[in-house]
Amino acid sequence: MKRNQDLAQGNPYLKFISRPILLSAVCALIFTGCENKAKEQQKLALAATPPPPVVEYALVSQQDVPIYDEWVGTLDGMVNAQILAQVTGYLVKQVYKEGEFVKKGQLLYQIDPRTFQAALDQAKGNLARQEALLITTRLDMQRIQRLLPENAVSVRDRDIAVGREAQAQAEVAAAKAAMESAQLALGFTRILSPIDGIAGISQAQLGNLVGPGSANAVLTKVSTVDPIKAFIPLSEQQYMRFAREERRASERSTPTPLELILADGTKYPLPGKFFFADRQVEVKTGTIQVASLFPNPRNILRPGQFARVRAATTIKRGALLVPQRAVGDIQGRKVVAVVKPDNTVEIRPVKPAETIGTQWVIDEGLKPGERVVAEGILKVRPGSKVNPRPFAEAPAAAGR
Repeated sequence: MKRNQDLAQGNPYLKFISRPILLSAVCALIFTGCENKAKEQQKLALAATPPPPVVEYALVSQQDVPIYDEWVGTLDGMVNAQILAQVTGYLVKQVYKEGEFVKKGQLLYQIDPRTFQAALDQAKGNLARQEALLITTRLDMQRIQRLLPENAVSVRDRDIAVGREAQAQAEVAAAKAAMESAQLALGFTRILSPIDGIAGISQAQLGNLVGPGSANAVLTKVSTVDPIKAFIPLSEQQYMRFAREERRASERSTPTPLELILADGTKYPLPGKFFFADRQVEVKTGTIQVASLFPNPRNILRPGQFARVRAATTIKRGALLVPQRAVGDIQGRKVVAVVKPDNTVEIRPVKPAETIGTQWVIDEGLKPGERVVAEGILKVRPGSKVNPRPFAEAPAAAGR
């Protein structure tokens, strides 16, 4: 105390400073230091916090979209001709090239013709002999006709001559038929294509004995493939819906175009059309076979190919569309991440319906114009902030 008094006496200003003022100044200095330290800690915390993740969003669009029905089917030739050997003989020549286009009347195979040529020559000789006999009987008949008025021959002789002439005519007719049969059999040794189409793999080899009842009765097949048929099985409900749409299309004189999706996922460029429906529904399967026709000018499509046929059967008005990649799955529920106006994320359940190209039709859960995360959905959590950017969808692959 004495020292403080001495200091006060030595410094004229200190005697005016009271103890409370000194305490206030000390507290202010301590508070200012704590505040600076808190600001420094806050800056460090902000520097350690990562920025919001960047996500790409797509706007929920609304438009009228066609709804497609799709069926799995198989392709078949418009006409499928089995090439059979109609006479028995040894195969000596295969003229066509397997898998290539052949024309109607084109030579495919040659059976050894020598036996049939000999039979034809024999039939021709027999016909010539019978025709000679017919000439003889006719001359006899003419002679008897001249002598009958003179009573040089009897009526009985005339009747016998008439019978011989009729018999000779019958023999000539039989000989002509035998010759035509032999000629026909000789013609069957040249096996021709009955239609224009694609010829298949040969089922017989050179030197095989072919003919009716042999192991090589069917030599090959030729199919007309332009246009080509696509057979699809429709359930009764699908058939009734398809028939109603086809009836409305026929009234508008614009048949419902059909699309063909091939086994590799590509879309066939030429549209098809309805051809016919089978006469009955299969009782065991409850389906009816429906055939459609597709142009095939380059013969690319072949019988037996797997294909999917689809048609736009209805129009969904005001459908909501989002990219398929924007829809996720959480424990069996379909959800989307919606970016709210304050850039926070809401995980919302939705009810998807049909797919249209790379987009999904959403029946429930969204509104037009809302933003949904299409890229970076795995980065977000409910309520988290994001840095949204417009979604740029990659262009579709060629031919898809």
